[in-house]
Amino acid sequence: MRTKWIAAAVALAFTQASLADTPTKSADDPRIAAILSSLAKVRTIESVALSPDGRQLAWAVKTDGKPVIEIADAQGQHAHRITASKGCSETSVAWAADSRHLAFLSDCAGSAPGVEEGKQNDIYTVDTGTRAAPVRLTHLTGYVSGLEWRADGKQLGFLYVPNATRRASATAAAKPQLGEVGVEGIEVQQVASVDAAGGDVHVLTPAGLHVYEFSFSADGARIAYVAAEPPGDNNWWVAKLYVQPSTEGGKGDVVVDTATLSGPLKGLQVAVPRFSPDGSRIAFIGGLMSDQGSTGGDIWTVPAAGGAAPVDVTPDIHTTPAWFTWTANDSLLVGEHTGGSSRVSRYALPAEGVATATRLFDLPMTIGDGRLSMSLSLDAKASKAAFVSSSFDKAYEVHVATLAASHAPVAVTSFNAALKPSWGKAESISWTFEGHEVQGWLLYPAHYNPKKHYGMIVSVHGGPAAAVTPRWPGVGYGGAPLSALGYFVFMPNPRGSYGQGAAFVQANRKDFGYGDMRDILAGVDTIEKNHPVDDKRLGLTGWSYGGFMTMFGVTQTNRFRAAVAGAGISNWQSYYGQNLIDQWMTPYFGASVYDDPAVYAKSSAINFIKQVKTPTLIVVGERDAETPAPQSFEFWHALRAQNVPTSLVVYPGEGHGFARDENRRDVLARALAWFDRYLPASGN
Repeated sequence: MRTKWIAAAVALAFTQASLADTPTKSADDPRIAAILSSLAKVRTIESVALSPDGRQLAWAVKTDGKPVIEIADAQGQHAHRITASKGCSETSVAWAADSRHLAFLSDCAGSAPGVEEGKQNDIYTVDTGTRAAPVRLTHLTGYVSGLEWRADGKQLGFLYVPNATRRASATAAAKPQLGEVGVEGIEVQQVASVDAAGGDVHVLTPAGLHVYEFSFSADGARIAYVAAEPPGDNNWWVAKLYVQPSTEGGKGDVVVDTATLSGPLKGLQVAVPRFSPDGSRIAFIGGLMSDQGSTGGDIWTVPAAGGAAPVDVTPDIHTTPAWFTWTANDSLLVGEHTGGSSRVSRYALPAEGVATATRLFDLPMTIGDGRLSMSLSLDAKASKAAFVSSSFDKAYEVHVATLAASHAPVAVTSFNAALKPSWGKAESISWTFEGHEVQGWLLYPAHYNPKKHYGMIVSVHGGPAAAVTPRWPGVGYGGAPLSALGYFVFMPNPRGSYGQGAAFVQANRKDFGYGDMRDILAGVDTIEKNHPVDDKRLGLTGWSYGGFMTMFGVTQTNRFRAAVAGAGISNWQSYYGQNLIDQWMTPYFGASVYDDPAVYAKSSAINFIKQVKTPTLIVVGERDAETPAPQSFEFWHALRAQNVPTSLVVYPGEGHGFARDENRRDVLARALAWFDRYLPASGN
């Protein structure tokens, strides 16, 4: 755990950073300023919902810097706002079963004491048939998310952290670790409800459980939820699946505890619990998942009453389901990763045995409706779906799909139709290596000239259980701005990534930095055979696990001539005792660091630091709970001791995912300038 000494260390880093080999920032380079300006023009769509009768859409779209809610018909026409508020954020749209009442979150009512990330959200509803003014249902003082109607339309359920001081997520900036650490100031997220007519908020789940996600049964009488004992940031990786009545003060019964299982799900993670329409079964996604919210695994079912082991109904598939919903007692609609793209499929699910899949459509895009990864908003008949999607060449728009195999999704909005990428075209790259089928995405340099040779930057994704799928970038760190500056950018999905099945996801257990780096280097070799890449101008970068891969990678090979490590991990042994989410590590390393220190040492960059020659920029948030700043300090200090060009930048108040636009811009500007200094982009 981090204590007061870190504050002193951060202050020291800010003082010493001025002595490091710091590159010129964006203000001195008009090209970088132009890239940043271009990225800021996109209008993001925070959420979208299709009414149950399939006739209306509601979405929250960025307008004058804030998301606001609009309603349109199912073709995206006749859009209009439902409020006249200015300067407020409106998000999380959800239709009631009557297709008339819409619920959403809004911070227009004002602030709540102690809410760090802005004004206080409350729950509102609006009768879209009368266009009456929205009605405020709650007067909350805390963090609220996960808004869901009960099927009868009489109540709304949601996740609630009373008196929260931060967003309930390990990626949010951590609270200062002061006082009796791990005991004082614990914030617990529970399932709560409020009547659609307003009134008191009712807390449904026990105070001793931190709930991560939930869903109602079809009759609204029960809730299924994934929960663990506090602290919530750390314990998602050991969470259990519970079922209880959807009444105040209910007690949850454990339906799945992976710690007690034998077989492939033992000790792994569960997510996306959903009752079958008849309420007899619960399906969920189970597998090795390195981050809450980045869901992937096989689909499992278990009796809703418990008493039996869960059954894997999708064994040996070569895709990675991320989200699903029941469309009948014997049918699921599934959003899944497949080879760096998004797929929507129907799975026929017998009472016993293995499900069979029918692919509806593949998209080389990132999709979702704003709730969960790859989630879709359906009409009541499950015949149509709405979602937001973007790719490397198309910015965010709402799409509607008729759920038949012969119908491709259609964009029904044009918020960003005028935007054109300032980066180069994208190409999917596949290669076979050590028995694995591996895939990645290659961005060409802007203004590509096949007669020239270019530098290439390898950008490794976080996780490691995640995947690169095409998406339009925001103002923040990523591959597209590097392409805009004139580099090839390679974004691989090596072993450990989603999209090739469970065995591929688990192929880097006890092997961080070795097999996955060999996959990446084999991909670089594949690209160099058919593209004008100068092998003497290769760069390496990444954030989180990608930051670790950058730190570790430069200790294993001198092939990379410049590197930028974002929120990385340099020493798995010291990291185990510093981070606030140590529960995720045992499934990957096979034991705690105290039981098997050697397996942690094997993948620690600091143990190979004498081999580094690569100039490396290091950036991290001061209050990062997932990859604490001392990991970056340790690597930076070691590089300076080896006289390797380096710079460390610590961003005050930031967590694992940066919240402030100015800091996201600054990281990107520094990284672009670093590569442009040590890795000139194009040549003859």
